[in-house]
Formats: sequence, structure tokens, C-alpha cells
Amino acid sequence: MAEASVSPRPSAKDNMAAKQPPPLMKKHSQTDLVSRLKTRKILGVGGEDDDGEVHRSKISQVLGNEIKFAVREPLGLRVWQFLSAMLFSSVAIMALALPDQLYDAVFDGAEVTSKTPIRLYGGALLSISLIMWNALYTAEKVIIRWTLLTEACYFGVQSLVVTATLAETGLVSLGTLLLLASRLLFVAVSIYYYYQVGRKPKKV
Repeated sequence: MAEASVSPRPSAKDNMAAKQPPPLMKKHSQTDLVSRLKTRKILGVGGEDDDGEVHRSKISQVLGNEIKFAVREPLGLRVWQFLSAMLFSSVAIMALALPDQLYDAVFDGAEVTSKTPIRLYGGALLSISLIMWNALYTAEKVIIRWTLLTEACYFGVQSLVVTATLAETGLVSLGTLLLLASRLLFVAVSIYYYYQVGRKPKKV
């Protein structure tokens, strides 16, 4: 009798290779215009915000755009920031080095009982002046507005303190009146620039 030919039994490896599914087709969504528009719409970028600015990424939308603010700076803002920083620095140095002369310039004829409060006042002014100098070189609206608000609050409180001191002592002089008038002027200018910096641009 002729021997029957026996075919080799397929191995498990051959069965897995036979059952392997065809490779999946990758969808190139980045090249699909509709998919990109849908993605930008979901992320909330590409459109205009409340300030009329168009953000091309989520990062610029969150952090803001510094370049566009430089075009819409209020007239004279940098000059006012420079003058304010110079004023704070000069008064701070005078309060630290020459407290007697500073007190005599504000209150004519009054004697200084202690130099420590005046020097502490000079140290506080010096700290504020450092913030003023840093704000001079920034384009961030929030930082500039907070600096102007701090300046307005300082001059406002100083006016109230000087007025209360004059009411208690009764020493009214021309220099003190000029000091009060200049402080009220500084408050008005700081508040003006505070609202000008925060004002939204007009949409064309």
C-alpha cells in the first residue's frame, strides 16, 4: 500500500499572522481645513476677544499681546512714569539722608522730635520708587494700571495726612498749601492715565 502523504500542521504563529488585521488608515487631520477650523473653534482661538485682538494660540489669548499695546499708549504716559519715579526716588533719598530739611520744607518752623519715622517713610518711598522704575520698562497693561493706582492712593493718603496735621498744629504756610495742591494734581493725573490705559480700543 502506498503511504498517504500527511500535510504539516500549521503552527500557532502562522495562525496569528493569518488573522492579523490590515493596517489602519491614518487620518491626516492637520491637513484637513475643516478639522483645523473645528479644533480652533473648540479651543476658542482665532476669533476676536473683547479688546478686538485676534489670538492665534491659546497661550497668547491667556497671557495677552504686549506688542499691540505699544501702539495705543496714551500720550505722555512714559513721561509721567519717569517723572513719578524721579519724584519718589528724590524724596526717598532726602528723607533717608536729610530728614530735618525735608520736615522743615513741608512744615515751616516745626521741630523734628524724632528722625526715625521720617527715615522709615523714606525707606517706604524708596521701595515704591523701585516699582515705578520697573513699570517704566514694561508694556503690560495690568502692571502699569496697578502702578498708577498705587501712586494715586499714595498721593491721596498723603494729602489727607498733611491736612489733618495742619488742622492739629494750626501751622499753615504757602509751602504747605503748594504741597497739597501738587498732591491733588498728581492724584488727578494718575487717575486719568489709569483709566486711559484700561480703556478698550474702538473697533473700526
